[in-house]
Amino acid sequence: MSPVALVAIIVAAAIVLFVWNKLPVAVVAMLVCLSLWASGILSLDQALAGFGDPVVIFIATLFVVSSALEITGVTAWIGKHLIRAAGEKSRARFLVLMMSLVAILAMFVGTTGAVVALLPVVIVIAVRLGRKSSKLLMPLAFAAHAGSMLTLTGTPVNVLVSDAAIDAGVTGFGFFEFALVGLPLLFGSMAIIVLLGERLLPQRNGATIPADFSRHARTLVEQYGLGNDIHRLRIRGTSHYVGKTPSTIEVARHEGMQLVAVHEGDTARPINRPHIAEGDHLLLRGDADLVAKFAAETHLSFREQTAGADDILFTHKSGLAEVAIPPRSGLIGQSVFPGMVTESGDLIVLAVQKAGEPVGDVEANNQTGAVVLGAGDTMLLQGTWKALDTRLSDPNVLTVGSPDLVRRQAAPMGGDAKRTAVISAAMILLLATGLVPPAVAGLLAAGAILLSGILTAEQSYNAIGGTTVVLVAAMKPLATAMTETGAAQLAANHLLYILGQSSPTMLLAGLFLLTALLGQLISNMATALIAIPIGVAAAAGMGISPRPVMMSIAVAAAAAFLTPIAAPANALVMGPGGYTFGEYWKLGLPLLAWFFVVAVFIVPLIWPF
Repeated sequence: MSPVALVAIIVAAAIVLFVWNKLPVAVVAMLVCLSLWASGILSLDQALAGFGDPVVIFIATLFVVSSALEITGVTAWIGKHLIRAAGEKSRARFLVLMMSLVAILAMFVGTTGAVVALLPVVIVIAVRLGRKSSKLLMPLAFAAHAGSMLTLTGTPVNVLVSDAAIDAGVTGFGFFEFALVGLPLLFGSMAIIVLLGERLLPQRNGATIPADFSRHARTLVEQYGLGNDIHRLRIRGTSHYVGKTPSTIEVARHEGMQLVAVHEGDTARPINRPHIAEGDHLLLRGDADLVAKFAAETHLSFREQTAGADDILFTHKSGLAEVAIPPRSGLIGQSVFPGMVTESGDLIVLAVQKAGEPVGDVEANNQTGAVVLGAGDTMLLQGTWKALDTRLSDPNVLTVGSPDLVRRQAAPMGGDAKRTAVISAAMILLLATGLVPPAVAGLLAAGAILLSGILTAEQSYNAIGGTTVVLVAAMKPLATAMTETGAAQLAANHLLYILGQSSPTMLLAGLFLLTALLGQLISNMATALIAIPIGVAAAAGMGISPRPVMMSIAVAAAAAFLTPIAAPANALVMGPGGYTFGEYWKLGLPLLAWFFVVAVFIVPLIWPF
């Protein structure tokens, strides 16, 4: 059997398995990779070359950068402001703003970089607005494809077609000249997605979509009756508490006031030295007037609070966590009381509940206010996010909501947010200027995140989406096989023979179908490299300018809508969006039709034959 026939069989089998959707897409991709080697079409080195491909490495590093943006709260902060700008009720307005933002990013960093940067942002927004991720993530990827046609650097294909036009003896395309066709593509895509997306997209969440913890702080504050009477006071140098032990702070004589915690400096950690120092902070609960009077008497710095208790207790440094006492816990029978520092020395017990009722209303009637813990009791703990994340892995307690996940949503812009933002901006600058290859820019950014301690090595490894990386890496050798065996060239020649001699418009239509359809299975770079020489030769034979032909090919290469393997950006949203292989074409087909209209009928109006 000829190599061309073998490639055709492997491609057909892969499509059937992808559509069947009974095997994981990564497994199907690996079967394709191994089949190309077992059939003798590719050597082992060629069949596995995708795993060392710079594009695959770049995608892996982008996962690390994206995770850092999410963990430090940058994405939650962006999402919060995007929600504020779009409003929580206007679906159309939000979609337009989201697609505009990803298109702007795609102009400079390409479709993959833009989608990775905004993917966690959109997931957070979906959680907060109670919307299904499947309604938002595919529009995100598809808008990025349209946005890549706005500038010369939006995609490598744009550079290829511009260089091909110069080689053919005509003027290349300017940096923003692509926007003449890119803007119609983007606006048309937005209109199609807004009008048809709700009906054509599935209604589900991906398996990894987190719960909504954006209002978790207020929920805990209300549940434990902390209200809005929490105040943070700073110890001045003239205060008589300086040099004394924390136990000397006595507020019992001030009726209606309660000492919640003593923090060491501005760290939000319980004080772990024997004496109070200037700059330490007290957390007091009580009426603002009473607290102000107490502060004046004891030389404490008091500022009238305009925020609620949730904003005071939930910051980028510290937060709250609710824990339950499970049966057979070692804590059963132990006594605790509000304001107590835990044995680890870095967490404070703010409140205790038995059977869902505050301790004060149940049994804390002794002089110490202590209560004996039993199975099913709950405690509200306060401390730094690091302490909460570290200490609450104790099997003696069950944590209600991961502190790390709560912090990402409820307390955006964490302590490492500025460093993460600077590193991400530097990566975008390197990608936009082309000073280094994309894979190098990604490796530098991921390395900086790891070395600066924003993520640990284990967190970095876990951040990489294995399914996406394997899918892209294992399918890339298919492009090599189709090119080396001549399968792609044979298909191109037949299509050109049928349509190429009819008219310039038919030539554009034939080249669009060739490039776009092949681009659903192999990379748009590979399809463009196949179509560009055919287009140049056909334009010369018909005596027409190659510029509209080249631009039409660029538009077709960007029309990667029908399958998740058509582009890395499509694969990136597959898991979080909960999409199956066969669901991409439903929304992708109308978009492909619009790209066809632009490539075949609008392009010649801008760049005449």
